[in-house]
Amino acid sequence: MKKIRSYFILILAAALMTSCSGLNKMKKNSNLIKYEVTPKVLEAHAGMVTVTIKGTFPASFFDKKTTVTASPVLTYAGGEIAFDKVQVLQGEGVQANNKVINYAGGDFTYTSTIPYKENMKVSELVLRAKAVRGTKSLDLDPVKLADGVIATSTLVEKESKAVIMKDNFVRILPEVQAADINYLINKSDILSKELKAEDIALLKAYIKTVSTDPNRQFKNTVINSYASPDGKFELNEKLSGSRGSTADKFIKKEFVKIPAAKTAGFFEAKNIAEDWDGFKSEVEKSAIQDKELILRVLSMYADADVREKEIKNMAATFESLKTDILPRLRRSKMMVNVDKIGRTDEQILSQMKSDPKVLTVDEMLYAATLTKDINEQLKFYQTLAEIHPKCIRAKNNTGYIYMALGKPDDAIAAFEAAKTLENNDVVKNNLGFASLVKGDLVKAEEYFTSMTAASPQSKWGLGVIAITKGEYDKAVNYFGNEPCYDLALALVLKGDVNKAKSTLDSMKELCKCGKPSYLKAIIGARLDDRNYMLNNLREAIGLKADWKAYAKTDIEFAKFFTDDTFKSTVQ
Repeated sequence: MKKIRSYFILILAAALMTSCSGLNKMKKNSNLIKYEVTPKVLEAHAGMVTVTIKGTFPASFFDKKTTVTASPVLTYAGGEIAFDKVQVLQGEGVQANNKVINYAGGDFTYTSTIPYKENMKVSELVLRAKAVRGTKSLDLDPVKLADGVIATSTLVEKESKAVIMKDNFVRILPEVQAADINYLINKSDILSKELKAEDIALLKAYIKTVSTDPNRQFKNTVINSYASPDGKFELNEKLSGSRGSTADKFIKKEFVKIPAAKTAGFFEAKNIAEDWDGFKSEVEKSAIQDKELILRVLSMYADADVREKEIKNMAATFESLKTDILPRLRRSKMMVNVDKIGRTDEQILSQMKSDPKVLTVDEMLYAATLTKDINEQLKFYQTLAEIHPKCIRAKNNTGYIYMALGKPDDAIAAFEAAKTLENNDVVKNNLGFASLVKGDLVKAEEYFTSMTAASPQSKWGLGVIAITKGEYDKAVNYFGNEPCYDLALALVLKGDVNKAKSTLDSMKELCKCGKPSYLKAIIGARLDDRNYMLNNLREAIGLKADWKAYAKTDIEFAKFFTDDTFKSTVQ
């Protein structure tokens, strides 16, 4: 019995020694495993960090009865995070469904993702593995696989490109007061009844009113005199001239005491011998017999004599023309042109602060453009919205100012109020940018894509969303050919660094935030252009000192971390 027990103990001890020997051998030779990591330096895209690991085991390494669980972990100051899955490998003698690594050698490929956090910018990818054989287990030495994380994709600029609804304020409004003097056939003298006509009375009263109104100024007076297109051209030419003379004499009497009328060119006269345009217009408005035939004749023949002959051939129709159409063409039309001068900027601004109700909607909108105080602009738009609650421009522009003040929630409330009045593309665009700034990319994209017609602003917004989603080709298409920072960033992220450089270099104005200059420095690093990198890094830091600390740990500049000039620049 003792012999049996001794043999059992020896067998158990041998098994344990074999087990431990296999695990220890794997641990001792773990440096023989070859790892290939893609990307070699981890990168953040679409808010995630993805890694692919290919491991190759040499022959005689993987114990046939051992299972290895490999866990990639990203370690950083203040913490670590394991990737969302583990890789389980087994020797060919293990009865399970894991990836088999033969004793003769083998490999595995692993891909996984974790969400990016800002403190991962300085981190290391470490592979931790645990080998198990029977009841025994042993932790293999951790292996550093890569550095990380390049976070250039997070530098996307999500500024608001909300659209303000502009005023239609015009300080000088043109006015015209017109009157006609009608003449008998082949006559140019003015009948007394014509001077008693209502339009003549209104013209006289208007001239008198303007002459005493400080907010109105006479521009000129135009007298167009006509003859009807029937009869000989020579006669009509003389007749229209005579009618012009009598009309000119009449209107000038009304301006005798008005200084403006004494300036050169104030009175303009034009004589039209045969008023075919007027004839066509009157026929089009009439219900005269053969109306369409007459208009066809006018379109077919340019020669005045042929036109007149063809029309006179329509005997019955021509009789109607003689009584209903032609008399209205024998006239002089007098037009007094006046500029109505609106309130000055000072008057509008003063009125907006004291009693805005007397201002028009467009004057109130215009008032907001007369101050640089953004809070005062907000007050003006809010006041307009109170006085004119149905004014979509007031509500939209209130939201626009809230966006400028960095208050997207208040902006959304204002834009939603505008939307209840009219759900137009401007409002959709602005709701899109308010959602974008808040970080709600789904809703922002819904607003932008629901617009009737894409605008440069909405395309820009969709480009920003595409960058955030890691869709860099799509982003470049959205941005188009107009150079901008985010276009350059998308080009860098898709690997077209030279085009990104030319894009930034072609921009006339760079943001004073320093972002474009910093991106130029990254481009310089990627192109191994030390001077371009350093010059632009200095410019970025000069604009915003925060870039100094950011660059110090940015893996984009890893090859320059030991460069003395770089180190002194970021110290």
